[in-house]
Amino acid sequence: MDIKEITDFIFIGSAPCKADAIFVVGGSLPEAAELAAELYHKGYAKTVLIGGKYSVKRDCFPVPGYETEYDFYKDILLKNGVAASDIYGENESGYTKQNAEFAKRVVNENGLRVKKAIIVCKSFHAKRCLLLYQTSFPDVQFTVVTFDGFNISKDHWYQTEYGRRRVMGELRRIEEQCK
Repeated sequence: MDIKEITDFIFIGSAPCKADAIFVVGGSLPEAAELAAELYHKGYAKTVLIGGKYSVKRDCFPVPGYETEYDFYKDILLKNGVAASDIYGENESGYTKQNAEFAKRVVNENGLRVKKAIIVCKSFHAKRCLLLYQTSFPDVQFTVVTFDGFNISKDHWYQTEYGRRRVMGELRRIEEQCK
């Protein structure tokens, strides 16, 4: 694959559309929850599902004052005016596949109806998120709305060693996890 093919495959975000829920995929960047709150306030969905303990690559959540990704994202959502009654989630998952699987459990346990959903994630993480959430929610129509995290974007990911490493890591993880 060349740079254009990799870019077109990995970076798949689109404009938001009306949905039943917004799924915020785990991580330690506040932009994910801030974007979810913005979409919530614009009326794209009235339910926000967040998840995550912390990455299996770490021993703890990296943001001081928070034990899990769930705690971090919930606090940001609340500070950005999302009603506590509209926030659902879990604090056990350690990687993206578990985020999707455990989100399915939360949806089922709470009797939520989700036919259309928005996935909010980092732009270079979009393809894997979509594939894994489609596996856990085969009957749901997804839209992926992204933000550029860690200074990695569709336009220049290949210009730094860090960007190349993260994007190529996504390709590897798609092959490993999305079978």
